[in-house]
Amino acid sequence: MGEAASSLLEYMPGASGFDIPWSAIRDLQITAMNERLQERADRIRLVGLRARDAGISAIRSLEDVVPLLLPHTAYKSYPESFLTEKKWDRLTRWLGTVSAYPTDRVDLSDVREIDDWVEACARAGLYVACSSGTTGKSAMLVASQQDVDFTCQDGVAAVQWGSDVRRGDMRTPAGAAGAVAYTHKNMAMGMALMDAFVDPAAPRFQSGLPPVTIGSLTRMIALRKAIADGTAMPGEIQEYEAESEARQKGLDEAQVGAVEDIIGKRGQKLYITGMWGSLYPFAEAVRARGYSAKDFHPENSVYLGGGLKRAKLPANFREYVYETFNLQPRFIYQMYGMQELGTSMPRCQQGHRYHIPPWLVCLPLDKAGDALVPGVGEGAVEGRAAFFDLSMDGRWGGVISGDHIHVDYSPCACGNRSPSIRDDIYRYADLEGDDKIGCAGTVDAYVRGLS
Repeated sequence: MGEAASSLLEYMPGASGFDIPWSAIRDLQITAMNERLQERADRIRLVGLRARDAGISAIRSLEDVVPLLLPHTAYKSYPESFLTEKKWDRLTRWLGTVSAYPTDRVDLSDVREIDDWVEACARAGLYVACSSGTTGKSAMLVASQQDVDFTCQDGVAAVQWGSDVRRGDMRTPAGAAGAVAYTHKNMAMGMALMDAFVDPAAPRFQSGLPPVTIGSLTRMIALRKAIADGTAMPGEIQEYEAESEARQKGLDEAQVGAVEDIIGKRGQKLYITGMWGSLYPFAEAVRARGYSAKDFHPENSVYLGGGLKRAKLPANFREYVYETFNLQPRFIYQMYGMQELGTSMPRCQQGHRYHIPPWLVCLPLDKAGDALVPGVGEGAVEGRAAFFDLSMDGRWGGVISGDHIHVDYSPCACGNRSPSIRDDIYRYADLEGDDKIGCAGTVDAYVRGLS
């Protein structure tokens, strides 16, 4: 890792970089991104191709970075036939186009299904995570052990910056029941947060729900697509419906247990986790049992990650959840992030903005994702969210997302001067239908040609 990137990452352990104005680190960030290009252009084939096509041999400005940003769809660019026809060697070659480390050490001899392939990659030091696939095919994101370790450290530091939750609080875990997406990175992050904030002797609710693996997720997406296309066989449809019904029944039963669990723990200082889509009906179920804020500990905390994920909730959903579990603002931690990044952006208590740490470069683009919007660095601007995460080791740190954001470069009401993102983020696909990023087709063609 280059000297400039290392100096920016030194702010992570104490989350001490949020009071630095962007103007003070702008040049250092550009230097760090250039360091990363020089280190990675020959190692990540897709990045090398993009740089050569754009005629960029060095990053000297923010504008130079834009052609080198990968659309989030780049991590979905594998042909579906690699999965459906179990072409694990081809899928491994595809992974090599977006990985900073060679994939030729992956032993495929015992691989039969996609989950076997994920484990084979992990044994080679390549940790594959998978996006939720809510808008179609799942993104497969490779990470190194260094990435996993960094995400765990950063996640704990961000919680302590964005709330009054502290390491050693010895809280009791609770939360809505839900099927957990199993990846090495998710499990490591969950354990790091539990180790920091939860009493190891405290009872943990066991939902009994099977984890959602990459294999189960991709099978569901493929079958859902086949049903929509009219190509699914009657037996496959029947199996899908039966599995969906069984999962829903299991989830309903687990939710009853989770409600009983949190009611039983209501006098203890809780560490509640979840997303809005699951926490709101969870709160409704608790209230239906006759319990609300007056019954719960005054220092309960909540860890909120992710947006609504297309859940349809009433306008007061936040207040309803807070009031149900007696959650005070200083113990509420919210963050903005995405699977494509290794860094958390914690929400502050006063300004309600998501603050961007020094090693994460925010690059607001036009809707097509082709150019920076005017006025970057001055006041508030809006556009498509793109980032360059200088913490990334296992893959390229530059990504164009599907999110629309307002990023503000002026000081926040909390007093911190780092760039920050307003709490009005939305997905282009949710409000505007099909979301098209200008460079996505070209990148998709590159990857297919390379793999």
